[in-house]
Amino acid sequence: MALTLTYTVQSLKVKDEVNADGVTLQNAVVQTYWKAHGEDADGNVGEFSGATPFSAATVSEGSFTAFADLQESDVTAWISAVVEADAGYKAHILEQCQRQIDDSSPTDTPMPWAPDVTPDPEAVAAEGAAVDVSE
Repeated sequence: MALTLTYTVQSLKVKDEVNADGVTLQNAVVQTYWKAHGEDADGNVGEFSGATPFSAATVSEGSFTAFADLQESDVTAWISAVVEADAGYKAHILEQCQRQIDDSSPTDTPMPWAPDVTPDPEAVAAEGAAVDVSE
């Protein structure tokens, strides 16, 4: 079953970095820590924790986004681009998410041949009200 990946950023590391033009870009993101959530068509989810380094050395001053102006969607787009560019890494992430889904705990379920024995909350409440606890 195919999984859809979404990313959430857990934390970032920044530092001032000089780009190829000799311009210092302040608080450039140089490390990301994130989680990928792989969801199947049935809504089952597995997670993968990752870390991706970045460098602003090749980023022009005009293309640089100040740290204070970053949105999570900006950073997750960077992460997604790295994952999508490496088929082996993406396959590993998907495999780990699928393994979590496959290994998830089984749930209790009534046997198909047995009647539903789940108590009706109203019936239980009525029975409780009719109980005589005096001696």
